Amino acid sequence: PAFGLFIFTIARDPLRIIILIAGAFFWLVSLLLSSLIWFIAVKASDPQDERLQKGLLIFGVMFSVLLQEAFRFLYYKLLRKAIEGLVALSEDGCSPISIQQMAYVAGVGFGLMSGAFSMINLLADALGPGTVGIHGDSQLYFLTSAFMTMVLIFLHTFWGILFFHGCEHRRWWEITAVVIMHLTVSGLSFCNPLYVGSLVPSYLLMAAAAAWAYLLSGGSVQNLRRFLLCKC
Repeated sequence: PAFGLFIFTIARDPLRIIILIAGAFFWLVSLLLSSLIWFIAVKASDPQDERLQKGLLIFGVMFSVLLQEAFRFLYYKLLRKAIEGLVALSEDGCSPISIQQMAYVAGVGFGLMSGAFSMINLLADALGPGTVGIHGDSQLYFLTSAFMTMVLIFLHTFWGILFFHGCEHRRWWEITAVVIMHLTVSGLSFCNPLYVGSLVPSYLLMAAAAAWAYLLSGGSVQNLRRFLLCKC
């Protein structure tokens, strides 16, 4: 999905490519910092205490989510400054790209890097040793992981639109809603290997976020109906 979004909506515009790469870099830095803190916490704790290690894993996931959203806010601030610079340099006093377009491209950048790391971890597990489900566990690990990766890519795209809109109009409850949704989807991963418990709610949240982002971007039910019916 990420490659489709990139090819059809971003690849032809050099400015959008730069914004996407920068967004991916911001997500990568947030992951690096959260991984470093989690690694230090694990090394400083008792590795034999399973309850403590599980608690540290939950802490690491939640902290990583909060750090990602903090970096999303920093990226918004950076892009806002960039728009002011583009307006100052333009001859007509207009920016070549709107904040809504920046929000979409930045969200795709976050989602693209998130999906890339998810796929790398998945491929690393596929190398073995062992066979999935050999001890009676679910054999749908790779399939469900692929679907979860897809939903996270789309969610980051929609979250980018919602988050930037909240920052632009100072609607802090929209930012809070994005953080809560992100924490919820990440927390649902602890339901695995009960994959229905994580996939179904995640896709429902994705549908809600997609509809919300569509309306905030200026979409309407009438336009959506005309699109589905292939009417001009």
